[in-house]
Amino acid sequence: MSTSRTFEELVAEADAVSVAGWDFSWLAGRATEERPSWRYQRAMSERLARASAALDVQTGGGEVLAEAEKLPPVMAATESWPPNVAKATALLHPLGAVVVADEDEPPLPFAEAAFDLVTSRHPVTVWWEEIARVLRPGGTYFSQQVGPASVFELVEYFLGPQPEDVRRARHPEDARREAEAAGLEVVDLRAESLRTEFFDIGAVVYFLRKVIWMVPGFTVDGYRERLRELDGLIRREGAFVAHTTRFLIEARKPDRVA
Repeated sequence: MSTSRTFEELVAEADAVSVAGWDFSWLAGRATEERPSWRYQRAMSERLARASAALDVQTGGGEVLAEAEKLPPVMAATESWPPNVAKATALLHPLGAVVVADEDEPPLPFAEAAFDLVTSRHPVTVWWEEIARVLRPGGTYFSQQVGPASVFELVEYFLGPQPEDVRRARHPEDARREAEAAGLEVVDLRAESLRTEFFDIGAVVYFLRKVIWMVPGFTVDGYRERLRELDGLIRREGAFVAHTTRFLIEARKPDRVA
């Protein structure tokens, strides 16, 4: 915890630090989040070790993919944000993976039936028809995604109560329906709500700067007074508690009909 430091010190530090990539290690000791029981990293690694050609969509800075114990002979990753493209390239090229700059709009820049495994951790968007197109018959899409109303205690602290359609967005049953509409068979779908705690206001600032869709247009100057109020709450109560929602989806492309 860093509550012995002033509000201005904590905010200034968090506002200046780089938020490139998808590594949250800066939050160590300043925020905690429970992890889903299915252990996505391990499960993804097991699938990659068995694959012959795989694609990681919206790889961020490549940190999650780089932790896999063994990559398949053909390994590609896509990313749209230029700082992340550079970071992922530096991290993944030495491991034998190619990083492709892609705008996260269809089509994916790959041929039909190019991969037997497509993975994605926390994609912003999922173009299901494109996933189905680039998968080989019998291939699998394996993804951990952000669920509905994730960390909305924090979102609504800054933005006020959100409409029901916004709170329900990213529901796992919607993902199931969209995957099936694209011709995929959902073989696993699980969801969990996970306790998340912020122990100082700097952690909140860093999180909102990094996860930019939580409070769109967030800046310290734009929300300084609200941040100051939240700083007082954290100092009184020891933490700001929210709940992260996650779901795991695994979908298979049917084999060709003989």
